[in-house]
Amino acid sequence: MNDPVAIPWWIFIILSIFAAIAVVDRIFAPATRWFFRRRVNEAIDELNTRLDLRIQPFKLTRRQSLVDQLMYDPLVIEAVDLEAQKTNVPRNVVMVKAQKYAKEIVPHFSARAYFGFGTKVARWLSRFVYRVRLGYSDDEAIRSIDPNAAVVFIMNHRSNMDYVLLTFMASSRASLSYAVGEWARVFLLQSIIRAMGAYFIRRDSGNELYRRVLARYVNMATRQGVTQAVFPEGGLSRDGKLRDPRLGLISYMIGDFDPDNDRDVIFIPVGLNYDRVIEDRILTSKQEHQTTGRNFRVSLASVLGVIRQILWLRIKGQLYRAGYAVASFGTPISTSEYLKDNKLNLRQLDEKQRFIEIEKFGETLIEAIGAVVPAVPVALVANVVLELGERSISELELKSKVFELISRLEDIGTYSHIPREDRDYAVSTGLRMLTLRHIMEKSEDGLFRANPKETILLKYYANSISHLLQD
Repeated sequence: MNDPVAIPWWIFIILSIFAAIAVVDRIFAPATRWFFRRRVNEAIDELNTRLDLRIQPFKLTRRQSLVDQLMYDPLVIEAVDLEAQKTNVPRNVVMVKAQKYAKEIVPHFSARAYFGFGTKVARWLSRFVYRVRLGYSDDEAIRSIDPNAAVVFIMNHRSNMDYVLLTFMASSRASLSYAVGEWARVFLLQSIIRAMGAYFIRRDSGNELYRRVLARYVNMATRQGVTQAVFPEGGLSRDGKLRDPRLGLISYMIGDFDPDNDRDVIFIPVGLNYDRVIEDRILTSKQEHQTTGRNFRVSLASVLGVIRQILWLRIKGQLYRAGYAVASFGTPISTSEYLKDNKLNLRQLDEKQRFIEIEKFGETLIEAIGAVVPAVPVALVANVVLELGERSISELELKSKVFELISRLEDIGTYSHIPREDRDYAVSTGLRMLTLRHIMEKSEDGLFRANPKETILLKYYANSISHLLQD
């Protein structure tokens, strides 16, 4: 029994490797994980002392745990059963499909990635392209928000830079969880976006099971107090105007809201505006083609050309062509207070009536967003020039008319961004932007007029504040 057993040396090496892995996994790994988890928790606790809106524990939960929690939600299980009955497919097959949707949706938030990488990149990129400014901000009301409430930033959608700009502008207030479309589901980029706390959605999916899984995740995150950011318009504005709300995500958040028992959901309206939207010609290309027959095509060469031009202007210290980007934060809107004022309880309504009431609430949110959209120099000048039609105007007369417009906007409480508190300089800035881009023309005798070939683009920028000028 005590005789030695001989084994080949390669088996001994394999057994040694497996033994080492077992020792590391069972003895050293738990202690190491505990050590780093404690350091991370301490860092998050310190970070929460500096944020207006704390990072909720739900957001820090391991991704697989969130997926499991979502999969065993009673309403998801009910949706799986209904799908299996409707399609006559085995339940376990439908369950696998639902799990695939859950893994696709659920993010993998990393505080280090968000604050150590994401916000720094957002700050650098925003300042590289624009002169970033904070417009109106109801700071007192935002600071007085109930710490236990779920907060949702809602904003107009002007550009894909909105994600970057708001991440930078709100970095001292909160970490935001965005709903991101399928365009971002590409190799490497999707991992970065998930680490930033964003979740992916299929915006136009008609799959009932997918919509149920998505609805439960959004509702679950909202009930746990995760701070989110939503574009109620559902997509980028192609004519510059505010679009009608698409209320899918908002209905998931508050569809069964009980104002007497549920955690309050606070919506903070955010208005964004730019002197130049980077993708303006892409957004207006369809209308341009229908009106003039001209096509605007995006190619790799054109993209590289724009990047090269931006870098060259930056080197020369003349990178002002993108102008100002301004964000305003309005007065928070409490879902609980809104429903109590209207004597409503969404949980007690039937599906049709609930949809009607959420639609009314969505219109209230869009109006609140529209009220805080800042008037930037290009939008101000564009409105005046558009009213003139084909008539030429001197710079002095143009400034006089823009001053009148600014006064009209101030009378109704609109924030107009006046660089250096100098109206004359503000008009000169907007005029310079439009002239450099040939949206406006200057004649030899010093008069300005709209370029007839760029009317659509001129309307696009004027439309960003057109809702503020309606009677």
